[in-house]
Amino acid sequence: MIVALAFAASSIVDLNATERAEGNRPAQAAQIGRVLLRTTWPAQIVKIRVDAAGNHAIAGLNLSGVKFHRRLDPAAFTAEVVSLVRMTFSASAVEEVDVWATVPLPYFKQQPVNGEYLRPTARIVYGVTIPRSEASTFAARLARGDDVFWDPAWKAELAARVPAPPALR
Repeated sequence: MIVALAFAASSIVDLNATERAEGNRPAQAAQIGRVLLRTTWPAQIVKIRVDAAGNHAIAGLNLSGVKFHRRLDPAAFTAEVVSLVRMTFSASAVEEVDVWATVPLPYFKQQPVNGEYLRPTARIVYGVTIPRSEASTFAARLARGDDVFWDPAWKAELAARVPAPPALR
């Protein structure tokens, strides 16, 4: 019974990794996904992509900015990004990891679904790029907020979701 449950969990991870893999190296993206998706992260991993030219490969991790499995504040979100990037570097030989979080835009009836009038369906609220050369120092950079894009309203919304600490007596 335990073996069957472990096999089922492994199969689900494989399926999710394959479904979320994108880019011109989807097999590498799925490999990274099999490592990352073993964990239920507070911010859901929507897509994992690897794009490459020759020996140069870059991974991209798209996180949901609205569907959280647990409460997240900006510091916890940053900690998740740090963990995801470290695991991505460990699971692959990519030179760089780009991480971005998106939130959906409102959908309007009779909105074009293709063509020149097509409008975006999501907007980026967080973005950061980490080259492998910064693997030992990037966590401190992210904690300081250096070279990290935060949508101010979204960051404030994250901060507001965490209950204020009780007053000292």
